[in-house]
Amino acid sequence: MLPCKNPAVFLSLAVFLSSLTACANSPTAKNLEQSLAADPQLQTNPVVFGEPKDQQPQTQPNQSTVQLPVDFPQDIPIYPNAKLETVTPATDTEKKVSTRWLSADPSNFITNFYTNQFQANNWQINQKPSDDVGGVFEAQRNNVLVKVSIQAQSVTNPAPNQPQTATKLLIEYLPSSTTTAQATPTSSPSETETNNAQTPSGVPQPGDSQFIGPVLPTNAATQPGTVANSPVSSATTNTSVVFTDINQAPQQLREHIQDLAKLGVLSPAIQATKNNAQAKTSQFAPAKTITRREYARWLVAANNAMYANNPAKQIRLAADSAQPAFTDVSVKDPDFPAIQGLAEAGLIPSSLSGDTTAVLFRPDAPLTREQLLLWKIPLDSRQALPTASLDAVKQTWGFQDAGKIDPKALRAVLADHQNGEQSNIRRVFGYTTLFQPKKPVTRAEAAAALWYFGTQGEGISAVDALKLQRPQT
Repeated sequence: MLPCKNPAVFLSLAVFLSSLTACANSPTAKNLEQSLAADPQLQTNPVVFGEPKDQQPQTQPNQSTVQLPVDFPQDIPIYPNAKLETVTPATDTEKKVSTRWLSADPSNFITNFYTNQFQANNWQINQKPSDDVGGVFEAQRNNVLVKVSIQAQSVTNPAPNQPQTATKLLIEYLPSSTTTAQATPTSSPSETETNNAQTPSGVPQPGDSQFIGPVLPTNAATQPGTVANSPVSSATTNTSVVFTDINQAPQQLREHIQDLAKLGVLSPAIQATKNNAQAKTSQFAPAKTITRREYARWLVAANNAMYANNPAKQIRLAADSAQPAFTDVSVKDPDFPAIQGLAEAGLIPSSLSGDTTAVLFRPDAPLTREQLLLWKIPLDSRQALPTASLDAVKQTWGFQDAGKIDPKALRAVLADHQNGEQSNIRRVFGYTTLFQPKKPVTRAEAAAALWYFGTQGEGISAVDALKLQRPQT
């Protein structure tokens, strides 16, 4: 046993405990017991690190997320990787609505996105940036006026989760009621009939080579929710196809045509009158031969619509300042941006790709089967075409006329066989032992070829692209 070094302490403690035992029922003992009892409030307010819970910083409720205005036009494209920061509603003095966005992507990505979106969805572009670094877009479509300002900025003292670089995006638009009032002045009945017969200045109409999208039927002006004499692209309205002659297409290709029409890719057939004027039509003319310029336009529009949320896979439209790759397609040609863009991307043979013999594009010549594949397959595989020989094509496809295929197109034909059931030849022409490489392609066949991009098991169809579009409010 350890010796006690301080007996006085033990003696005092013994006296104290004896006093408590003797006075257990006294008032003094009761007070002492209450003072030493546990605090009942500790059960609901526990002490954390020596501080009561009610002294800790309270969790702030989630702040309400900024929402787009109810009247935000669905036609206006929104950059996928942009965050809405503020919304400034219209006032009596300032009629436009302003929405401010912030994106971590470079400004050239956003500029290219809006260039392709406005071009593919048939916007009338009144102003566009001089380069891809940034600037201002001003566009108009279906009585919607929009101004998109893109400004790159560098962040000097970024927050922990904020990127070092960012791009500011300002989207301003006039509400539909304002634009309708401005676009439809009061006039007499006779003047109204005259104005309805005219087309908006500078806006491509059905029958024009720049028009993309199905046209409204002749009685569309009487249907609710439609705008008379305005080309409506189903890429944004997501309505049923309005072509009146789809039943004339082969049954296996009808759904392909309808899906692409909903994406706003296809244009109606042009019907020439006696005075060489272009007449409006709501017909697709599926059996009509497609020209090289039409297919080039559809190819760019379809690819960019499929990859609307993936700028890296989109085809960049050529600027007016580009040096023409073909002597018969000048910068004034309405399809110059698409044709030149394909040439600059190396998707069609030209002097830019090293083919010194391809100085003419022949935009109004019929598109052949081998040309359809030669332009389309690189967008499916996204890589260089394989080396091909005549024997290899004969062994894979078994075409009796394989010897008639142009050597340049042999590689595309062989690569298409590797896509299995998703090959363009099987989807467009069905089972055949004759490829007929020089045979002109119909508009229905061209649409079927553009219905799917990619390889077997890894690609996107027009149906998939429609599902990715923004839902209608």
